[in-house]
Amino acid sequence: MAEVAWHKGVFYKIEQETPNTRRFYIEFPELEKFDFTPGQFVTMDLPIHEKKNLRWRSYSIASNPDESNKLELVIVLKEGGAGTTHLFNEIKEGMDVPMRGPLGKFTLHHPLEHDLCFICTGTGIAPFRAMVKDIKMHGKQHKNIYMIFGTRVEGDILYRQEMEQLQKDMPGFHFIPVLSRGDESWNGEKGYVHEVYERLFSDKRPAQFMICGWTAMINEAKDRLMAMGYEKKDIHYELYG
Repeated sequence: MAEVAWHKGVFYKIEQETPNTRRFYIEFPELEKFDFTPGQFVTMDLPIHEKKNLRWRSYSIASNPDESNKLELVIVLKEGGAGTTHLFNEIKEGMDVPMRGPLGKFTLHHPLEHDLCFICTGTGIAPFRAMVKDIKMHGKQHKNIYMIFGTRVEGDILYRQEMEQLQKDMPGFHFIPVLSRGDESWNGEKGYVHEVYERLFSDKRPAQFMICGWTAMINEAKDRLMAMGYEKKDIHYELYG
């Protein structure tokens, strides 16, 4: 397989999404089009270490392919993390870093013959946002799609307005935020993502599960889904550390 080339990625816009999360909009001026499949990621070479393998940081693409040379990333500031600390403290609009991609095989296989359940925490929503927007844009056939998004408090719900609008516009799409520290004013799901998919799929109907987020959540989800009777082929995941 040919080596994926490095290109100059320019940060042409940066927006604060939540108190500790930012949306980074990137353009590849050397390319006419940046072609990728929803679910793939890009790798940045950041000036944070002498050894290249300790400079590289990978982030899932949060936007859907649109025939342009642009993409969006959503990144959370990780306490003590050299990569995200550099991105949040040093990177300004107009700056650039070497990037390569697209990379990865965490992608959907169409047609979608069964219900689809996205299970994510934090910025693990990124690949699933890309997938859902792509399905809607191209009118791809699908069954029910459940996006179960776990976070701590209401202010940390990523892409909330957009997901709620998609839920109105896209038959069969269900956005289900789950707050582990929801207060009395929160009328939605409380606790953790696991109880939600266990309830939704208690009938054990055929389904595909895709999981993205922190390792502990993914490992627990895999164990619980298999305990429910689902097989390894039904469960796909991408680790975020």
